[in-house]
Amino acid sequence: MRRPRVIHIITRMILGGAQEDALSTVAGLRETGRYDVGLITGGDLGPEGELISRARELGVPLMIVPALRREVRPHSDLMAAAALRRALARLAPDIVQTHSSKAGILGRWAARRARVPLVLHRIHGLAFHPYESRARNALYIACERAAARWCDRLIVVAEAMRRQALDAGIGRDEQYVTIPTGMDVGPYLRTDEATRRRLRAELGFAEDDVVIAKVARISPLKGHRYVLDAARSLLARAPRARFLFIGDGPLRAPVERRAAAELPRGTVRFTGLVPPDRIPALLATSDLLVHASLREGLPRVHVQALLARRPVVAFDVDGTREVVRPGRTGALVAPGDVAGLADALAKLALDAGARDAMGDAGRDMCRTTFSVESLLRSTMDLYERCLASARGRGADS
Repeated sequence: MRRPRVIHIITRMILGGAQEDALSTVAGLRETGRYDVGLITGGDLGPEGELISRARELGVPLMIVPALRREVRPHSDLMAAAALRRALARLAPDIVQTHSSKAGILGRWAARRARVPLVLHRIHGLAFHPYESRARNALYIACERAAARWCDRLIVVAEAMRRQALDAGIGRDEQYVTIPTGMDVGPYLRTDEATRRRLRAELGFAEDDVVIAKVARISPLKGHRYVLDAARSLLARAPRARFLFIGDGPLRAPVERRAAAELPRGTVRFTGLVPPDRIPALLATSDLLVHASLREGLPRVHVQALLARRPVVAFDVDGTREVVRPGRTGALVAPGDVAGLADALAKLALDAGARDAMGDAGRDMCRTTFSVESLLRSTMDLYERCLASARGRGADS
């Protein structure tokens, strides 16, 4: 019997949560041997790093559509849509699953035009949000409403995404399925005290420093400025607090300059861009995670930190509450509340017992819920149910 052919489409394969989720799904499906799987992506990359080479290392069949780009560019978008339609008509997949807004809209249109039997879209985050202009939000919502009519199921990483999308009039309630993100939990569960001590020394941290990690692209909505705003107040109460900023992005230079000008030397360390396989060791080197992002879907870094037994202090946005449970796995702060952020960080910085208890609870919660095995089981179950339904409809027609 022929294996079902599955094509995933994503706008770009940079280092990011949506991209890591998509790659985990595609590579995992391929490893099961039950599906003929491929990935289509654009060629638009940036300072965040890329996952295209990793996809190739894993043997994932890959197609690059250069016109598929993140920015709204009508001419390129039309070219990308046409290229996707031609590719899908040639590949004749049984299932197309799209990721991210641009690929989601163009890919779903192309899949329907190519008469793909089953079209799914995974919502990692929504393009419209309070920090975008009214005109752009109106355009994004209109496009998402149309694209929802071109697909069979809308898969969300968090219940918050479902509620926000439905409130905006996108899709029907029965279209939605919640499948949390998944990852290889093993590297985060393996802790090596000798490696931790060595890496802390390499980074310039003392044993009695309380290292607060932030893993994020250094860009406007990721909230590095709020962490720096809170740092001076935090240091007054917890003098051994130190920050480890992991990642790169367009605002790295001004953030570095501000940290050097406003905080004592050595308070903030910048790693720059690091490969994904180094993140578990860096989180194990830290004592807790701060994530002051203004918008998220369901942040994978929260899960990663908790798997490494590190509690999380984060702004209470989107799906964050579905991972960070106040008083149990971390603390939530109203978006933009610098005083609240400093207070929550100080409480955990000064209480190693609370950090350990929250880390243990977080690891217990995350190790099965957010495993790649759970992601694959739920995805394959959805595929099989939808394919059976599609076959049933075909038999009745």
